[in-house]
Amino acid sequence: MAMTLRLDDDQQEALDRIATAEGITSAEAVRRAILEYDAKRRSVRDALIARIVEEDRPLLDRLG
Repeated sequence: MAMTLRLDDDQQEALDRIATAEGITSAEAVRRAILEYDAKRRSVRDALIARIVEEDRPLLDRLG
């Protein structure tokens, strides 16, 4: 799927630096960033759910 991504000058410069440093295309840098962001969000979500389950274990046990 094709997509147009509009970046301001600072964002473009950052993307160019990342791509150059990694030796990859800008498109690949964006793809990797998306996957990394998604993985981080899932990790944070899972940690929060685990904390809630632990904190509410007695209640959850009674409801179960």
